[in-house]
Amino acid sequence: MKTKERIVRTTARLMQRQGYAATGLKQISQEAEATLGSVYHFFPGGKTELAIAAVRHGGQEFADMLREALEREDDPAVAIAACADELAEGLRASQWLDGCPIVITALESTGRAPDIQRAAEEEFAAWRELVGARLRRSGLPEEIAYELAHTVISTLEGAEMAAQVAESEEPLRIAGRHLARLITSYRSSQA
Repeated sequence: MKTKERIVRTTARLMQRQGYAATGLKQISQEAEATLGSVYHFFPGGKTELAIAAVRHGGQEFADMLREALEREDDPAVAIAACADELAEGLRASQWLDGCPIVITALESTGRAPDIQRAAEEEFAAWRELVGARLRRSGLPEEIAYELAHTVISTLEGAEMAAQVAESEEPLRIAGRHLARLITSYRSSQA
């Protein structure tokens, strides 16, 4: 793995676990096995520029997982429930440390770091678009797919946080089942 990629991945993991404020450039350089000079070479805009790259990296990782889950099943309701289960299993495997890759940083940046906040919102929007596109392909009209996509991402994010705090898979599994029922009800009403 190239130095720049190691720096971004390390930053993304650290910010996922401890947030933007608690993640220092010295810690990043040490854990990425890169010199501090390398960090500044690749990210002359400093910590903010690096945080934006890390948010985009974390967002893309989640988007890839979400896309795979949505394409694995013919029924988007089943796919969303399976995605929630996959998130629950991943969270448990990380010993409840690796929740949403960008939520802590997104919350910390609100009102304080507009460039980081904007990057986080763009990632959330990309996730909603993935879900919305899948729902539209299943026959749901644009407006319903758009609103359901918002509901899916918001519910998964909240359930993931609740699961992390409770150290339990249950919030995500319940959320997945209820999201599946909601999607099924909308699809049934359109048939």
